[in-house]
Amino acid sequence: MKTLTFIKYIVTLLGMCLLIASAYFYNSTSNFLKEAIKTEGTVVELDRTVSKDDVKDPNGLHASVSYKPVVDFVTGNGEKIRFFSIVGSNPPIYYKGQKVEVVYLTASPNNAKIFDFFSLWGVALILGSGGGVFFLVGSGMILVPRLKENRDQYLREQGVPIKTEFQRVVKDESLEVNGRNPYRILTQWQNPSTSEIHVFKSNNLWYDPTSHIKSRQITVFIERDNPKKYVVDLSFLPVMSD
Repeated sequence: MKTLTFIKYIVTLLGMCLLIASAYFYNSTSNFLKEAIKTEGTVVELDRTVSKDDVKDPNGLHASVSYKPVVDFVTGNGEKIRFFSIVGSNPPIYYKGQKVEVVYLTASPNNAKIFDFFSLWGVALILGSGGGVFFLVGSGMILVPRLKENRDQYLREQGVPIKTEFQRVVKDESLEVNGRNPYRILTQWQNPSTSEIHVFKSNNLWYDPTSHIKSRQITVFIERDNPKKYVVDLSFLPVMSD
């Protein structure tokens, strides 16, 4: 479906953008540290930030408050600098009056950072983690159907055709796109060699095929000696228009 196709490509693209942004911040921090000077600073206050969509919990406390340290330090040239950390937390990691290590560039001391892992690498880590999840989900949505189609095509060409008995059409409520659920055809076959009964499910169909099933016998292609690998032949059904 067009909506599902659109979603999977958007998710993949978003993941790639986040990964690129993560790489940018990682390289930027790495280059910064190569030339940075380390000194000591003091946390002079904690900047309290509340998001616009702030919601109070049952105790009346703000659930989306963060505290960002404000740090003073003196450069090697005797210049007094105050900067706001871009990283906040709740509860706060630092306290007022705490001594912290600071790194800065001589050319731009106002862009100083606290010398700890999250202050330096937190943005890259968050973007990279989110980007990795989105990219894996999106690329999986693209690759898995293609791999399945390749396998199904192989079974249609190289598999063993068997005649199975139509059982019923079921709606797959575990999947929903635009408020619609796909349908699947269920068939049954008894293996003459083992007397085992096998139930086969077709691929998803985005319309109810019941009225188009004229025969109780439906062909299924199975891998030789392995009925667990199969594809239900749906070539007798009409193709759904876009």
